[in-house]
Amino acid sequence: MSEELPANLQGKMVVFGAKQIRRIWHDEQWFFSVVDIIAALTDSGAPTKYWTAMKRREEAASGFQLSTICRQLKLTSSDGKTYETDCVNTEAAFRIIQSIPSPKAEPFKRWLAQVGYERVQEIENPELAQKRMRDLYKEKGYPDDWIREISPSSPPRSQRPRSVSPPRNTRSSRACSAKTCAIT
Repeated sequence: MSEELPANLQGKMVVFGAKQIRRIWHDEQWFFSVVDIIAALTDSGAPTKYWTAMKRREEAASGFQLSTICRQLKLTSSDGKTYETDCVNTEAAFRIIQSIPSPKAEPFKRWLAQVGYERVQEIENPELAQKRMRDLYKEKGYPDDWIREISPSSPPRSQRPRSVSPPRNTRSSRACSAKTCAIT
């Protein structure tokens, strides 16, 4: 079910370099045309054929079917008509970009690797996430007193409670994920 947005935001184009990427608001998030992403990152004269070949190549290499992360949504084409088009949300767009062997895709791939590394560091040290959040609010122009109110600074290390190891239990098991590690 599509969420209604103001008319001035529906189907708004995103410009990447000189290329336009069609998008549509659906299920409370933006979805982008896969073929337009490919056209912008490859300069292919036939982005639809490139997409078809890329899906086959990725499935042969990794066993993953890229079409499983796509949705067919109606987008307006250059002829003014609407057609069912393979579209992806932001997360899936990043996954597709990872599969594009193009110099134009490399900055995105490096950025994704950097963001992933930073999030792993924040899992190990949550203060880094708090600092990132404060810096982001500051960049967006929020007042310093408001930022301090929602995210007070951490106490100095000397005033923090010492970390306590969980009691040893021979029957304990660990359930870990990328974000947490719980001992039960």
